[in-house]
Amino acid sequence: MTQKLTYKKAGVDIAKANRFVDAIKQMSSITMNKGVVDRPGSFGALFDFGFLKYKNPVLVSSTDGVGTKLLVANLAGKHDTVGIDLVAMNVNDVLCTGARPLFFLDYIATGKLNPRIMKDVMKGIVAGCKMAGCALIGGETAEMPDMYKGEDYDLAGFTVGVVEKDGIIDGSGIRCDDVLIGLPSSGLHSNGYSLARKALSTKEQKLYAQILLKPTCIYVKPVLGLLEKFKIKGMAHMTGGAWYEKLTKVLPKGLCFSVNKGSWPVPRIFELIRDKGHIPEHEMYRTFNMGIGFCLVVEPKDVVGVHAFLRSQKIESFVIGEVTQDSKHKVIFR
Repeated sequence: MTQKLTYKKAGVDIAKANRFVDAIKQMSSITMNKGVVDRPGSFGALFDFGFLKYKNPVLVSSTDGVGTKLLVANLAGKHDTVGIDLVAMNVNDVLCTGARPLFFLDYIATGKLNPRIMKDVMKGIVAGCKMAGCALIGGETAEMPDMYKGEDYDLAGFTVGVVEKDGIIDGSGIRCDDVLIGLPSSGLHSNGYSLARKALSTKEQKLYAQILLKPTCIYVKPVLGLLEKFKIKGMAHMTGGAWYEKLTKVLPKGLCFSVNKGSWPVPRIFELIRDKGHIPEHEMYRTFNMGIGFCLVVEPKDVVGVHAFLRSQKIESFVIGEVTQDSKHKVIFR
């Protein structure tokens, strides 16, 4: 007799997935705010940002993932921080325009749904949304045994923020002699893991897993506070491409960042990766944040005030360079 085929026999357990979704709803409820519109019959998540009273609102969106940092999480069996990384990679990007993140959606794809692992991932996503002050209003969990091996999984996220049209920060106001201020990273954040994993053996990845899995810093609340008090001319989230690509995106033509090496502490993990992998210095600064996760460009007169405000928020900051005239280079290290 021919055996009848079901979705569950094909590797997709809808009932298990529904139970997981119900658990997520309870977890995400703590991120809800005034803008969330609860319509149970809707096929899309609804958000009304009218309560924020913007005059000429512009929506700013970002989508990103965590990348091969997930392989380190699998290796260490630690999944409760990568969700923070997922949120951070998105909200820090929209923040660079001066936007306030409004809401977040996640996408989780896996070979076989492991509720324990996925709940740990979701704990991180919820925590990240709380840190960023945005609502987790939707998402999707896909079980795809033909795409992913066993309980391997991938993460992607999407966020939308809002900024006043006349308050958009794009770097166009940056001038010669403006000052570059760096906010420290917690480590690698969520970039460069393909190179780091090549440099470090499996044993070393396990040994340094706690350091490698430190979640990406979320800079939203302190930076939004700064924007209320100071004129910030440009901001950069130091992700893939780091110093040579992400930092220089905000520079007008003909200007260059002169960066002073040694003006901030470089976490030991970067030196370890460099030495173990015999990686050239230029490649390190092109791939990794090297200890600076977010950059601000301000006028010289605001430097003291910016430092003082960040210190009041328990955030370290460093003067790491200045803007110079240079038509050939975008960044120079001294």
